[in-house]
Amino acid sequence: MAGLLTVIHVLVCIFLVISILLQSSKGGGLAGVFGGGGGMGSVFGGRGAASFLAKVTMWLGVVFAVTSITIALLSKGISSGQRSMIQQVAEQEASSPAAMLPTASGTMEEPNQGIPIESEEPIE
Repeated sequence: MAGLLTVIHVLVCIFLVISILLQSSKGGGLAGVFGGGGGMGSVFGGRGAASFLAKVTMWLGVVFAVTSITIALLSKGISSGQRSMIQQVAEQEASSPAAMLPTASGTMEEPNQGIPIESEEPIE
């Protein structure tokens, strides 16, 4: 289900970008590249192209928000039982008793750091 929803989400993103870029602004936008406002205005009426593209953009935005929230909720539910590899390694290192054993030189090492701790013998 998450895969299908992701495909729908990507398609909505592409159409949303296209619908935003086709809207005319003060500078004309990319609507002028495809024949300008006159060509589209004759198809949709005088102001019809702008309101049509605005409605399409609004609905694509709503679908984009819904799919984003749904994907986020699905991915949270999927990954709630799984742990990352970093978490697994950290738990293994914290639970391994060999991490605090003395070395051959008689010093002890901190786990994950490799820095020797001062031994009980005084240093001259």
